[in-house]
Amino acid sequence: HVQLVESGGGSVQAGGSLRLSCAARTGTFRSACMGWIRQAPGKEREGVASIHSNGSTEYDASVKGRFTISRGNARNTVHLRMNTLKPEDTAMYYCVATPPPCTLGSTWNYWGQGTQVTVS
Repeated sequence: HVQLVESGGGSVQAGGSLRLSCAARTGTFRSACMGWIRQAPGKEREGVASIHSNGSTEYDASVKGRFTISRGNARNTVHLRMNTLKPEDTAMYYCVATPPPCTLGSTWNYWGQGTQVTVS
């Protein structure tokens, strides 16, 4: 049973920053793609950022230049640094993983339980 556990969500004022983290508690994701998907109330899920095991990244246009995705040294963790947050970034953020290759529009095999980000 694969388990992805997110942390770091919360409430922040517009213009502020948050850092989300995700750890794979079971399974091995060193060669997997990892990423973040978000869903706001009443809206469809959208890919935010993804990162391959080789470090290559992809960002949604709405967050490019403000968000940075990175992987930990153990490769089983992924982080999302979010700067200059806007109210429209308010959503539940899910950590995801899947075998490579991947894009933001991929079908992600593994999901965390989600962490709420609220920007006011």
